[in-house]
Amino acid sequence: MTIPAHSLRNPTIIASLMAAIIAFGIDRAQKGFHIAAECYAFGQALCVQIPYAYNPLTLTGWRGGEVISVTPFFDYVLVWNTGISYGLLDGLPVWTLGAVMLVAIVALSVWWWRTSVFLVRLGLAFCIGGALSNALDRLIYGAVADFFHFHWGSWSFYIFNIADMAITLGVILLFADLLGLGRRKEKKPA
Repeated sequence: MTIPAHSLRNPTIIASLMAAIIAFGIDRAQKGFHIAAECYAFGQALCVQIPYAYNPLTLTGWRGGEVISVTPFFDYVLVWNTGISYGLLDGLPVWTLGAVMLVAIVALSVWWWRTSVFLVRLGLAFCIGGALSNALDRLIYGAVADFFHFHWGSWSFYIFNIADMAITLGVILLFADLLGLGRRKEKKPA
């Protein structure tokens, strides 16, 4: 499928592509900075099953289980998610989860291409950029690397990453469009 030249001048396409690239790029850069090179094993999960937690001496070369307490309610950690969202479908093989993610990314991409509404296109771009980065984690590591952990007392929020934040922002933008935000008001004839 080729992209017509006039489509590339469409500001909604350009802006949303930039959003997807930024979401993908920032997540990849953050993971590339922290995760140890020996964890790269293309679906092998060499570092995923490390069962202990420790405070690292540096912020690079992490293998899993690292914990830095930033505040009483926020830790910066490396946890491997072998499931999909929130650890769902944890027991499935990596290739099955990859296929599910591929179907979702293709469906979102078709929707992105067919819409002309900027807010929808932008929301989908954030979702696609985040989903692509998490899918690449599955391919490279055999699991998704998550870093941000909010907690209070015995309550603990899910541990997430920058790609998850991009996906969440994308879903919020889709809901905003659903509620009619960002749309021009149609003038009613008198």
